[in-house]
Amino acid sequence: MSKIPSTLQTPMMSGANAIHGVVVVGAFVIAAEASNWYFYVLAFLAAFFAAVNVAGGYTVTDRMLGMFNRPKKQPNSADKGGNK
Repeated sequence: MSKIPSTLQTPMMSGANAIHGVVVVGAFVIAAEASNWYFYVLAFLAAFFAAVNVAGGYTVTDRMLGMFNRPKKQPNSADKGGNK
């Protein structure tokens, strides 16, 4: 990540989220075809870790996009009195 320019990190994270979304679908396919407890555990772990990774990726992407927003104006102490 450190060698990737900051302008490309958000699209890269979006691509990673899409890949992990496919992993979630794969976990559902494993669960649909499961015939014993081993495959059920494998499907659960795959779905859990992929979902955590997708959610974390969206959180990181949101925080990175937040860095490009302008800071909100803080009200002055004189403005709190209602005198304008």
